Amino acid sequence: MVDFFLERTAPLPLDEAWRRLTRWERHADAVPLTRITVSTPGPTGVGTRFVARTGIGPFGFADPMEVTLWRPPADGEPGLCRLEKRGRVVLGRAELEVVPGPGGRSRVRWREELRVRGLPSAIDPLLHRAALTLFGRVVNRLLRTP
Repeated sequence: MVDFFLERTAPLPLDEAWRRLTRWERHADAVPLTRITVSTPGPTGVGTRFVARTGIGPFGFADPMEVTLWRPPADGEPGLCRLEKRGRVVLGRAELEVVPGPGGRSRVRWREELRVRGLPSAIDPLLHRAALTLFGRVVNRLLRTP
């Protein structure tokens, strides 16, 4: 199991940072060879399910996720979303938090516990670095693009 944490500060109000981070299909714009399909009707809330499918043609894997906590920011209060990963390959959970930052900006915190079934624990340091790089790019792109 790999645990990682990343934090970014964006020149956005809380609700806009939240909106950009929780438009699930847009995450695929920053992850190569990935498409995301939301399988439940909107709006997003507890019970929303979606699948990130990574690969080419029949070669790939699905990363199904479900929203288990949904607390959007309101009245200057932070927002928090928890996702449970329920796949055959990728397991764990992620938390996305948007809190007030300095000067009216938003601070985004992404915590994730990630396990890839079938990978030995000796690979964890490499997986940790790769996850930080990949998810850092995802968050950066989501926050930059309306």
